[in-house]
Amino acid sequence: MARLTFIICLMLSMLTFPAGAQEREPVDVELVLGADISSSMTPDELTIQREGYAAALTDPAVLRVIRSGAYGKIAIAYFEWAGVTSQTIVVPWTIIETPADAEAVARKIAVPPAWQSRRTSISGAMNFAADLLESSPYKGLKRVIDLSGDGANNEGPPLVETRDAIVAQGITINGLPVMTADAAPQPYDVPNLDEYFSECVIGGPAAFVMPVREWEQFPEAIRRKLLLELANRPEGVKPGAPVVLIQAKPPYDCLIGEKRWRQDDRQHFFNPENDYRRRGTP
Repeated sequence: MARLTFIICLMLSMLTFPAGAQEREPVDVELVLGADISSSMTPDELTIQREGYAAALTDPAVLRVIRSGAYGKIAIAYFEWAGVTSQTIVVPWTIIETPADAEAVARKIAVPPAWQSRRTSISGAMNFAADLLESSPYKGLKRVIDLSGDGANNEGPPLVETRDAIVAQGITINGLPVMTADAAPQPYDVPNLDEYFSECVIGGPAAFVMPVREWEQFPEAIRRKLLLELANRPEGVKPGAPVVLIQAKPPYDCLIGEKRWRQDDRQHFFNPENDYRRRGTP
C-alpha cells in the first residue's frame, strides 16, 4: 500500500511540475527583431519600417523556408527601442508555423508606434534582446538578434563589450543600417554607417549587415534578411545582394557615436552629463 501511495504521489508531482522547469518547446530559430524608433525617425519612416517587417513575415518565400526547417516553426519577438531605458515589446514570444500565425504577428507589428524617445542605445537594445532570449519559453537550433537603426550608439554600455558578451552565449547579432539620403544630416551622424555596423554591432556565426540606402528598399531588405537568417541556402535571394558576412578590419573607433554626441552642444544642453551649463558655469 505504501508503495502504491508513493507511485501516486510521484505521478501527481510530475503533473504539477513547475512550468519554468519543464522542457522548452523546440523551434528552428528564436528570432528577436528590434526596430529603432528614436526621434531621428520621421512618422513616414516608422510606418515604412513596420509595414516592411509585417510584409516580410507574411511573404510566401519566408513561410516556405519556415516550413522547411527541422521543426517547421520559429519563435519570434518584436520590440522597439531608442535610448538605453527605452524599449517596448510589441509582439511577445510567439510561434510562427502557419500563414495564419504570420498574419496575426503582422497585424500587431503594423500598428503605428505610440511613442518615440531621444538618444540611440544599440547596446541597450542588445541587452534587452538578450534578456528576451534568456526568458524565452522556446529552444531554438539558432538564436538570432536582428537590429535595424539609422545611427550609432550614443548612450548606454560600451557597444563592443556588450556585443562580445552576447555573442559568447552562442547568439548571432545581425544588422540593418538605414542610410537613406533624404535624412537630414546631424552633427552626431557617423559616416559609412554600414561599416560601423560591421565593425561594432554584428557578431556570431554567419553574422551579416544588410544596408538600406533608400526607404523603398526597406521591405525587400527585410524579406531578404529573414530568408538569410532562417535558412542556410534561402530561396529568393538574388546573387550580389549587398550583404557583409564578416566584421571588417580593425582598428575602428566604436565609441565614435558617443564622442560625436558629446561634441554636439545642441543635443545635450540639458543632459545631466553637462549640468554645469544649467548652473551657468562658463
